Amino acid sequence: MSSTGNHLDNPVWHSLNETHAKFALIYNELKCYQPDYCPFGASNHHPVNAKHVDHYAKLIDNFYIVGEKPSLSPHLLLKKELVCLQMTLDHKIHEENPDEIIQLNNKYEEELFELVNLVQPGYFKTQTSKLGNYYGIFQNGLLVSVTGERMKMNNFTEVSAVVTHPAHTGKGFAKQLIAYTVNKIFNESKIPFLHVARSNTNAIQLYHKLGFITRREISFWNLEKK
Repeated sequence: MSSTGNHLDNPVWHSLNETHAKFALIYNELKCYQPDYCPFGASNHHPVNAKHVDHYAKLIDNFYIVGEKPSLSPHLLLKKELVCLQMTLDHKIHEENPDEIIQLNNKYEEELFELVNLVQPGYFKTQTSKLGNYYGIFQNGLLVSVTGERMKMNNFTEVSAVVTHPAHTGKGFAKQLIAYTVNKIFNESKIPFLHVARSNTNAIQLYHKLGFITRREISFWNLEKK
């Protein structure tokens, strides 16, 4: 792991301090993504000050503070703690791509948004596709599987939106797209990482088979305005 590997201990904050600084909203020590891009915030001081979280809540009704549990004002409700495994990869994946993989530019924004929110609602916003590159596989003209990039630091890029339409699972699309995406990241001399819910055992099994190693657990605190 790179000497900056500890950046992964606070990936939201470091992404907004580095590659994604242009997407940052700053409330003293709290940094948050602009809500049309990503519903995440984090701080480099703990606990996160409740009044700073309230400032972000003026712009977005439901969001996540990533890392240590934040202090909460009476205006916010803690909906859940989503515990994720943070996983990293240290080598390229051998690619076997029987299906054509297409980079999803502006032409496919609507289809990308609809597919991800069908399978993983709430995380993928109208401008999320602007955070990185997204790739997809089509069947009979329909987008059926995607993978892309979300948080970005100087030395790390997050693999995200690993999604396949429920009618097209079990065909190896996710494996192809993950390999394609992580190899592109390695070509940029960056290290790929990802977050997966601890309860998502099927996805974790796939990531392990592809060579990902669990680095740590990290909490995504889901907050909502009362």
